[in-house]
Amino acid sequence: MPEGPGAALAARRAASLPPPRAEEAVRGIALVALAYLIISASDAAVKWALPEVGTAMAMIWRGVIGAACVALMARGRGLFPRDRRLLAARSLLHTGVSAAWYWAWARGVPLADTYAVAAAAPLLMTVLAIPMLAERVGWRRWSATLVGFGGVLVMLQPSGDLWRVETPVLLAAVAAMAVTRIWTRVLARTDTPAAIAFWLMIAHVPAGLALLPVLPPPSGAWVPSLGATLALASFGAVNALAHLLFGRAFALAPVSVLAPFEYSPLLWGGVLGFLIWAEVPSWTTLGGAAIVVAAGLYTVHRERVRRSQERRAAAAAGRGARAAAP
Repeated sequence: MPEGPGAALAARRAASLPPPRAEEAVRGIALVALAYLIISASDAAVKWALPEVGTAMAMIWRGVIGAACVALMARGRGLFPRDRRLLAARSLLHTGVSAAWYWAWARGVPLADTYAVAAAAPLLMTVLAIPMLAERVGWRRWSATLVGFGGVLVMLQPSGDLWRVETPVLLAAVAAMAVTRIWTRVLARTDTPAAIAFWLMIAHVPAGLALLPVLPPPSGAWVPSLGATLALASFGAVNALAHLLFGRAFALAPVSVLAPFEYSPLLWGGVLGFLIWAEVPSWTTLGGAAIVVAAGLYTVHRERVRRSQERRAAAAAGRGARAAAP
């Protein structure tokens, strides 16, 4: 797990994060589920363009288009960073995650396979949220996360084709991604979702430029074709929207609540992989996905139960206060 000034700042603020209401947690779940659907579509777009433009150019396009779209959607408001050090640490760490993913896709790793590796993130997020955010994780959330991770193990098939040279790089990126998710929760206390998304996109531009000498466009063409240009423009725009939703979702709900939904791109990746590249998931992938969905739906159910309990408690307290009044 990477350490640095951002980790130290996050640790110092851990105890001061306000506990969310159950209603806010349910809204956060809905937003993060939508964000993962959108991010899966943007991943498919960039994977389609990568054989032509390469990793570095994809990062530059993401930064330029994404930052412009965030600024437009936010109408130029709330872009000024408050927690500059943590925001910079998160943004730079996330560029490394992006580079690892794009590099793996450019080498032909299927979309669903990379999502299978990424599905280790929720368990890490739930575990790391305890020391980094001082979150309390009940046994039901632990159970949902562990059951979902069990579904991932069904899909991974360690003896199969997934275990290739790109897998260790992706696993390192997953660990970094779990930290960035937690830092998003910390940043949501001081910075707007627009600022978090905007500076993440901006960070991809210098990172892509730095990687350009070692990861130039495979096609040798510095100007992409019309099809690749449209794919990259769509990728940058919807990626910006997804990260705005991520910022808002992590402001509303604890990391441990949102973590199981890190599994959902497995479903979208399987569908998109079939439609675009004719990738057919195996029965183990489908069976594991069913387990993952069940774990996520159970988390939603528990948050709804907790919301109902809070409302009943509030109503009972109101009735008690009225009865005690002279």
